[in-house]
Amino acid sequence: MTGRRRSFLPRPHRHAALSVAAAAACVALTAGCGVIPGTTGGSRDDPITVMTWAPENTKATNKPGVPAMAEAYARWVNAHGGIDGRELKVLTCNDHNDPVGAAACARKAVDEEVAAVVGAYSQHGRSFLAPLEVAGIPYIGGYGITDDEFSSPLSYPVNGGEPALLAGNGRQLADRCDRVSLVRPDTLAGDELPKLLNAGLADGDHKPVADIRAPEDGTDLTPQAEQALRHAGTGDGCVTAALGARTDTFYDSFRRTRDDYPPVRISSVLGSVDQSLVDRTGGANGPYEGAYVTGWYPASGDARWAEMRKVIREQAFGDNRVDPADAGVQTTWIAYTVLKRAVESLDGGDVTAHSLRRALDDGLRVETGGLTPTLSWRFEDLIAASEFPRLINSGVTFQTVRDGRLVPARKGFVDVEATLEQTA
Repeated sequence: MTGRRRSFLPRPHRHAALSVAAAAACVALTAGCGVIPGTTGGSRDDPITVMTWAPENTKATNKPGVPAMAEAYARWVNAHGGIDGRELKVLTCNDHNDPVGAAACARKAVDEEVAAVVGAYSQHGRSFLAPLEVAGIPYIGGYGITDDEFSSPLSYPVNGGEPALLAGNGRQLADRCDRVSLVRPDTLAGDELPKLLNAGLADGDHKPVADIRAPEDGTDLTPQAEQALRHAGTGDGCVTAALGARTDTFYDSFRRTRDDYPPVRISSVLGSVDQSLVDRTGGANGPYEGAYVTGWYPASGDARWAEMRKVIREQAFGDNRVDPADAGVQTTWIAYTVLKRAVESLDGGDVTAHSLRRALDDGLRVETGGLTPTLSWRFEDLIAASEFPRLINSGVTFQTVRDGRLVPARKGFVDVEATLEQTA
């Protein structure tokens, strides 16, 4: 990706804008940007302490596999000598899927002086990023569900988040569907999804999607299913749902309703539909057979996930929270791969929030075994979408459910950078 990036702002001005944001985070530090909170792990005798958080036991989205994968990773790396000879200590936190809980987790990270927050999931970006910015703590490989994760100068995303998934889903459906209904959460994050899907659909001759909102904690989504079918049910219509854990609730209502309407094709994105959901809903005989799915990574059965699966077998055997097909688990694995590479790049030097940020900002390149394109957070690696100035990985994968398995619908990664530029 290096060398092909462009910016809507002239390079000096755009760099200045990011520098001002970074400087603002530093101003609040008690001793300047060189000596900051987050120094745990500075001495080679101390563990490298990081934090991972996610919502658990809520009525809406739950991602227990995220902290569970982080803990399994720590057990594995420590069983093999740690990271560059240092013990990895992982703290976890439940953000309860609300802004107060997200802010509390961030304050805990500051109080514990962690070196980084790694592989976390939260829908409340501004609530947790502001405290991290004040303390100078990097946020490495968050799930990518909020726009704030793609604008904060202390955020180091590993995927294209919801923006890339929805833009990619539009691209995937552009030559397959005449009319598209989008069912999405009635939340602030959900409000951004229609324009992203429309940008992807612009590759074909399409009318704007029907934007259908669903309550995040809804248990019967029949009205939304009927509305989606009314709009899409003529010609080659498609219904795509991006409701996270509630996607199956929607398609259950959809399945019970669809016989009253013309046939349509169904679609979704990684994190809303995965192999585990396909398996437990009947596989090849279930409602997702033939569905189109846009992901960030290779399909869960791909050989490139072999090392992650080995770690799960060794360190999380019997822990049903850690599902190797879950996008949160996969993202956490990749985020900790970045952390490991960043620590190793310090060559035995102090591991602090400041030194990790410096390593990431100064051109560290991270190979993930083909699970993503090469990751790097230099200025020239940022994509040219002004709404997402920290987005570096605009690659997505097109998958489909065939014979009950999520398999590639197209080989390799599809770059949606140009599509994301259209949303500015």
